[in-house]
Amino acid sequence: MPFEPINPPQFPTPIAPYSAGAKANGMVFVSGMLALGEGGVVLHPGDAAAQARHILEAIRITLEAASATMADITFNHIFVRDWADYAAVNAVYAEYFPGNKPARYCIQCSLVKPDCLVEIASIACTAPEPAV
Repeated sequence: MPFEPINPPQFPTPIAPYSAGAKANGMVFVSGMLALGEGGVVLHPGDAAAQARHILEAIRITLEAASATMADITFNHIFVRDWADYAAVNAVYAEYFPGNKPARYCIQCSLVKPDCLVEIASIACTAPEPAV
């Protein structure tokens, strides 16, 4: 099945060969987002909440470029470097998902750069549900 790559022009050049998102068959898949600036510089080092906010804004921008919204997200994949940051990430996350919450998981792991504290990837569905 063909897909449409989604690469918002305001994003820095990716640090690896990937698109910010991909749209296919009413679904939008947002790549794992990190708080990175131009040249792969880590933004907000030491501040998991600020990194989470930056990431969720990047996800919002990617979805809008694919004609979707945060309300279309059905699943989030969350990665934290340290469980000590879990509460801070959840506080920011709750601001972006105030109503019904998407399904999700969260794991602790090393991330691409040592100063990256959070990574989030999302799946959104924009296709209407089939009639029964």
